[in-house]
Amino acid sequence: MRRVELVRYTTPSALLNAAADYLAAREAEHNLLLGILGTLRDRPEVGPEPPFLAAVTEQSVVLVAVRTPPSSLVLSELGVSHERVADALTPLLDELLREGRELPGVLGPPLLAGWFAAAWSAATGSTTRLAMAERIYRVAELRAARPVPGRWRRATDGDRQLLQAWVLAFQAEALPASARVSNIEAMLDRWIQGAGRTAYLWEVDGQAVSLVVAGSPTPHGIRIGPVYTPPVARRRGYASALTAAVSQEQIDRGCRYCFLFTDLANPTSNQIYQSIGYEPVTDVAQYSFARAPDSGSGGAERPQRAAYG
Repeated sequence: MRRVELVRYTTPSALLNAAADYLAAREAEHNLLLGILGTLRDRPEVGPEPPFLAAVTEQSVVLVAVRTPPSSLVLSELGVSHERVADALTPLLDELLREGRELPGVLGPPLLAGWFAAAWSAATGSTTRLAMAERIYRVAELRAARPVPGRWRRATDGDRQLLQAWVLAFQAEALPASARVSNIEAMLDRWIQGAGRTAYLWEVDGQAVSLVVAGSPTPHGIRIGPVYTPPVARRRGYASALTAAVSQEQIDRGCRYCFLFTDLANPTSNQIYQSIGYEPVTDVAQYSFARAPDSGSGGAERPQRAAYG
């Protein structure tokens, strides 16, 4: 058996140089990692703390792991047999334990994320739970959405107050405290300027009714999301129309694919995206960790997906 080693990197460019071929070979599965690394490379000021950047190698790369504190650890697909999950993940686990830093959770392929969550819990005494089961979708050729009234446009600085209210509402509805973006103003600056990500709105009679964000490019694609429609405007087809329009614009601009994540507990959103041409690629799992009660934790929380992708 070849020797399995963990290699740490000090810059996202260095990790991308080492693992670009490995990640790009399964671009849809790795769209989040590619987006995070590209954003950290191009806009290093976005990350409030130095990221954890690592690859597990067996002569060549077999696993990539990235964390942008305070977010969760993100794992790539595994480049060796699934029977060797422990061989690949143990060096990563040992390194993170050696650092002694808090880890709120892990996101990755269900088998890998589940193994890591169990091992982390056993080593630290933390509680762990499956916080969310998600599915990655990809589209290369869109189908027209059901016609609905209105039109779409890019968000501008005049929409800032609306965007902030919707982000807060989205976070309150869909995310626990641990997963909420703290510096919303900085994030909105980037969305409005189109710096890495761009926000789009669907309008009906001059009033915005739905939001879609696109960005975090990969070698041949781009990620879509979040998607948010306030409750009063739901079930009218606005999110479908806007997602289709924004996705088509990315393809018209030269992207080969668009990717998005869905919550498997929400069958409506999964059906909506498939209706406009998105096809399922693979599933991912998010596990959350929390200190045991006697160590001062307030209980388990949903992990925070890396915020800088």
